[in-house]
Amino acid sequence: MERIINKLLYLLIILSIFSCSDQTGDPLRFGVTGLTQNFDPRFATDAASERTNHLLHCSLVRFDQQRKPTPGIARWEQLAPTSYLFHIDSNVTFWNGDAVTAADVVATYASILDEKNASPHRSTLSLIESVTALDQQTVEFILNRSDALFPSYLVIGILPAHLIDSQHPFHSQPVGCGNFSLVESDQSRTIIEQRYSSRELELIRVQDPSTRVLKLLKGEIDMLQGDLSPQLVDHLAKQDGIEVIREKGSNFTYLGFNLQDPLTGELNIRRAIAHAIDRNAIIKYIFRQRARPANGLFPSEHWITDASLPQINYSPETARKFLRQAGYDNDKRLALTYKTSSDPFRIRVATIIQQQLSEVGIDLTIKSYDWGTFYGDIKAGNFQLYSLTWVGLKTPDSYRYLFHSGSLPPTGANRGRFQSAEANRLIEAAENEMEASLRLQSYHQLQHHLLEQLPYVPLWYEDQVAAVRGKASGYQVAGDGNYDGLETHPWLIQAK
Repeated sequence: MERIINKLLYLLIILSIFSCSDQTGDPLRFGVTGLTQNFDPRFATDAASERTNHLLHCSLVRFDQQRKPTPGIARWEQLAPTSYLFHIDSNVTFWNGDAVTAADVVATYASILDEKNASPHRSTLSLIESVTALDQQTVEFILNRSDALFPSYLVIGILPAHLIDSQHPFHSQPVGCGNFSLVESDQSRTIIEQRYSSRELELIRVQDPSTRVLKLLKGEIDMLQGDLSPQLVDHLAKQDGIEVIREKGSNFTYLGFNLQDPLTGELNIRRAIAHAIDRNAIIKYIFRQRARPANGLFPSEHWITDASLPQINYSPETARKFLRQAGYDNDKRLALTYKTSSDPFRIRVATIIQQQLSEVGIDLTIKSYDWGTFYGDIKAGNFQLYSLTWVGLKTPDSYRYLFHSGSLPPTGANRGRFQSAEANRLIEAAENEMEASLRLQSYHQLQHHLLEQLPYVPLWYEDQVAAVRGKASGYQVAGDGNYDGLETHPWLIQAK
């Protein structure tokens, strides 16, 4: 009997050791909706790519918690209104050990500015007249116009000059200088390694949110973030061993229009749609208060936002009035097509919007697609109406990138083909104004103009939510949904 008890105790000890010990050979497994489509920071625009690329690549400038520019791998000084010097840290290296030099910075930005490369970031950076290496660690930027916000534009990942010259396929074979390096990637997963601890992070593609939650509960993944319905979040919060982390979000969800379409290009139709959507009801009953209404690109706490900017009020009668002005009523109902992703929660939100628009006389046909097809259609302008979320918007150069007529794809992200001489004038006036108060005044006028013209209908800023277990504990969620918390994650930075 004593031998049996001793054996049982031995087995319990062994099981305890295996269950409590950290399997350092196993990666930290992160369940995500989508994986990187493009590892080249000069061309990537989708959220999944930008979030991963931010870990793989280093940049001259980064942002602090207040969304203000701070040195990344370089500190800067302004010599004149159109002249900046950037001094690169001497201890920054690419994955192969080569030092990051001024020549790499010059090559990276020169390739973005080269018109034949059609970088989507070229429009924002078109104010750069020249970029020159003064020595190994010093880069001079000369601008064709003054812009006090210029340093905040230099957030593109730096690439090796000699590989740019040889047309290396960075989109699939990245070479970076960030805190993580790529181990391998395919359609189902991406494995990256913390360069200094050698610990691995495995990004696992699990599109269906319910499946992603089940994998977390079964221990098949260690963490997940975003793209969860409120019902799933509530379910996770009740589970033992699962920690749910919530942060007020800053990503801008909007309804986008094709302004070249004869229907959605009509302002009265866009205004009717804006007033027909009951944002507060959707936030209360669908998001369960895990979002807040939006009236522009940036939330109220951002320094650029005009506090007097009104919210679009929910008013079915106002919506019907604008529809009548556009020539539509219950006898002649307006028919439109709305595109969205195949995510079940996004389809549910689209269905609610469909119902609300139907009540004022707009018949909405919903078409859902897998992410790749959906995103491809949006970039190509193949839509009437769609909904997406802009992630990681931090600085007012986003206004040029999204709304200036010189930012039509592929040189920018003006996907609705918005053409407004007044918007162009205000964007350019703000960029050229050195006096901070006058620059802010131009941006405030621009915000009101966009709310009047409605190239987008502002919807909401969704909270950022993550759920973690085991060794994933200690993760910090960023308000913009980026994966920056992984750079300081306790398990990842701890040496094996």
